[in-house]
Amino acid sequence: MALIGLTGGIASGKSTIGRRLEALGSVRIDADRLAREAVEPGSRGLRLVVERFGEEIIRDDGSLDRAALGERVFGDPEALADLNAIVHPEVRRLAERRVAEARAADPDAIIVYEVPLLVESGADMDWDLVVVADAPAETRVRRQVELRGLDEGDARRRVASQASDEERRAAADVVIDTSGDEARTIEQVDALWKRLTAR
Repeated sequence: MALIGLTGGIASGKSTIGRRLEALGSVRIDADRLAREAVEPGSRGLRLVVERFGEEIIRDDGSLDRAALGERVFGDPEALADLNAIVHPEVRRLAERRVAEARAADPDAIIVYEVPLLVESGADMDWDLVVVADAPAETRVRRQVELRGLDEGDARRRVASQASDEERRAAADVVIDTSGDEARTIEQVDALWKRLTAR
């Protein structure tokens, strides 16, 4: 059994790596999906968010109005810190449950937990390996503009708001260079998988 933390800056190619590792046989857990699950209707997380930010962030169908919440926390560090203090523990709890379920189903499972803000949040799970998707900031800005339709200024702000490349590399056991084409990234992931399964 191995627990791998997979991280990287926005538009760095984390998901490409995560999908490939899943296709090769790993159990993939996505922190972004867990963050959505943490505030689903009826969840403890949503109840706490409503207690802090008010009923106006709830849509008519009972779901979280992410745009309304975003307006409340954007540019307000205290509100954002409050939101993170609610959501992060819920995500952690869900992640620990998924890891336990994967281990129970297969004690030899290779579990890949994709955590975009692993370095920023100090996610301190008992990692066997931290893998970083690494592409230069300019490449990540270009990808956001070309593939996601973001304004260049917004793309640059998103990159700047995250940990630096140096901080992520310092946390890495393995760095996968995602600056080239997808085939080159997949080649590196396949080599990593061989290493993991040779143990």
